[in-house]
Amino acid sequence: MASSSVSKSFKVSVANPVSAKKRVTKVLDISILVPVMNEAGNIRPLIDEICTAMAGRQFEIIYVDDASDDATAEELLAILGDVPQLRVLRHTKRAGQSAAIRSGLLQAKGTLIGILDGDGQNVPTDFQGLEAAMTDASKDGVMVMAAGIRQRRNDSPMRLLASRGAKWIRTSLLGDTHPDSGCGIKILPRDLFMQLPFFNHMHRFMPSLVRRHGGIVIGVPVAHRPRIVGASKYRILDRLLVGVSDVIGVIWLLRRGPAQGDVAEVMLPKTGHRSIAKKVGKDASKRLSKRVLKGLKDVAQ
Repeated sequence: MASSSVSKSFKVSVANPVSAKKRVTKVLDISILVPVMNEAGNIRPLIDEICTAMAGRQFEIIYVDDASDDATAEELLAILGDVPQLRVLRHTKRAGQSAAIRSGLLQAKGTLIGILDGDGQNVPTDFQGLEAAMTDASKDGVMVMAAGIRQRRNDSPMRLLASRGAKWIRTSLLGDTHPDSGCGIKILPRDLFMQLPFFNHMHRFMPSLVRRHGGIVIGVPVAHRPRIVGASKYRILDRLLVGVSDVIGVIWLLRRGPAQGDVAEVMLPKTGHRSIAKKVGKDASKRLSKRVLKGLKDVAQ
């Protein structure tokens, strides 16, 4: 396990750093969740990019360290004091990517939630297009998730082949029509995200889960960069075998999804409420007057 101390010679440069004493406490527009496990070398550049992409907004960045045993913890600690929008959570025991996302979601303060892989392959500036597409589709009050569709994937041939196989399984068995459910960059309202059921690997099935809860999914073209530092945490065979077992569980879940419908509170019309109130008031006054007159007559006798 990496030491939690930070070398004095470890220098950090960020985009427009602000004193840590002025940490954001207002209601936030968006929370960016970044789950990481052994991503040393990718931490500082990605945080810089997120800060630049979100400049001028009320936002927070929540990194969830899934019990990394490289220098990830040191890099996060070194930059924590310079970026007021940065929050760092750490799992003491490795729990997986979905659990890391869930940990960040439960602590998030933004009305919108953005999710971003921590390997640097997603591009933070793509959040602008994702949010615009989500906003346009939400004009009628519909709950919407905008999810990325990688236009030119920079992955190995074996990973691409495994992804195609997983996509065929999801399409055939789940009816998942989103062309790139494995893309890590997404944006959706926090209220919608909180309604989704949590289970291990659920992040791979978010389009199906959003539709299960009456929402819609908008696909938006996004960039995809090659990984510069580190290696993928998923092995090809594990991805395929786990994917099949997960799909069986999701099929069970989708068949037992709650019936969705618009809900409106029933209220008395304002005019009716006032007339009823007036009538009740008049009746009460009459009863009171009768009692007073009767009391006066009794006294007089």
